[in-house]
This record gives sequence, structure tokens and C-alpha cells, in this order.
Amino acid sequence: MGALRKPFLLLAMLALVLAVGVEVGAGLLLGGGDAGAALVGSAGDLGVEVGDVSGVSEPSGRGTGYLALIDAVALWTTGLFCLGLVLPERIQGRVQGVATLIFSIILIIVAFVALIVAFIELMIMVSLFLAPPFGTLAYLALWGFFPVGDAAVLLGLVLLLKLAWAGLLLLAQPKFLQNKGLVLLILTSLLCTVVLEFLHHLLPVIVVSILDDIGALVFAIIAIIWAVVLLIGSIPAIVKAIRATAALRAEPDPDR
Repeated sequence: MGALRKPFLLLAMLALVLAVGVEVGAGLLLGGGDAGAALVGSAGDLGVEVGDVSGVSEPSGRGTGYLALIDAVALWTTGLFCLGLVLPERIQGRVQGVATLIFSIILIIVAFVALIVAFIELMIMVSLFLAPPFGTLAYLALWGFFPVGDAAVLLGLVLLLKLAWAGLLLLAQPKFLQNKGLVLLILTSLLCTVVLEFLHHLLPVIVVSILDDIGALVFAIIAIIWAVVLLIGSIPAIVKAIRATAALRAEPDPDR
């Protein structure tokens, strides 16, 4: 199958780092646009007079940022491949298990907190939306004008970078296709990105924030599942490292 092509692996890592960077920065890149005129129009459709409205801005949403929870697993996995380029296999085997265990525990905690935050926000959104007219107006003022176009641009860029990551990994080593866990992780990451884009265009813009938050909830749950998989997978590596260390200590010293 050929040796590992290091430049392609490093480029794959770079592409994924950029994708995660875009996802993490989505909160700053999305939203903030003036939505006052849209609020006045929507209020008029509800038969409510709100007068001159200012200070209403588009929400940034959570879905794109929560994709980073899943892609953190992909980034960690790819990083372990790159770590093998600089560390001897013996040392990497001892470090990998413990480091993965710590990373998975941290990710579970972060994803769980993010899940709770998204769930509470979703409950508030739905409660306000279903309490017309003033509750609905409050919802519209906070979440009713999601920047679908801007989000589509970011998600398109993220998807392109992820496709580049997957393609470069295969160019680096075609044997990666035999790693079922890695293939499933790639498919999960790509599918979640496509699903979020689909949710953003599924219903009228005034309810996109609700769908975006539902997507964020699902992504947090998926991230927790992957973190648990990492945690379970790290245990055999830790046991193997402990046994190897014990065997080395049990060997007689030739100098004695």
C-alpha cells in the first residue's frame, strides 16, 4: 500500500485545523446585522404595532460552533497520526492512552455543559414563540432573523476544508480506509455539516434559530458518544503501556 506520505498528512491536519477554527469563530463571524426593519414587518403581520425599533440584531446561532465538538475528536485523531512522525512508537504508545483518556473526559464535560446550555435556550425559544403576540415578538427580537446566507457561506467553507482533510488523509495513506472508526468519524463529521445546512433551509427564517439549536443539541450528544468511544478505546492502550513498563522493570540489570 506504500509508505506514509508525510506532507499530505500535515496538509490534512492543517485543513482540519482551519475547519475547526472557522466553526469556533462562527459566533463572531455570524450575526450582528441589523434586523430592526424585519422585526417591524413581522410585527405588522401579527397585527401588533411596535413603533420605531432599533438595536435588534441577527443571532449568531449555536449549530456551527457545536460542530467543533465533533471535529475536536477528528482533530485529536489526526493529531495522533501526526504525533507518530516525531515520537518513537514505543513512547507514543505510552503517551497516547493516557492523553486520550484525559482528552475524552474533558470533551465529555464540555459537551455535556454545552448540551445543557443549548437545551435551556431551546426551551426558552419554543416557550416565547408559542406565546403570541408579545412572547412571539420577544422571540423575533432575539432569534427571529437568522443569517441563513452568511451561515451557508461558512458551512460551505467548512465542508470544503473537511473534504480536503479526508482526501489528503487518503493520499497520505490509503490504508486509512481500513480503519473503520476513522471512516465512520469522517462520515459523521461530513454528514453533520450537511444536515445543519439542510436545517437552515428547511423552514422559514423566523424558526431557523430553533432548528439550529436542535442541531446543536444533536451535535453535543454525538460528541459525547464519540468521546465515550475514545475513552473506552484508550483503556487497552493504558493497560498495554502499564504491562510494558512493568515488564521492563522486571528485567534483570545486565550491569549487576
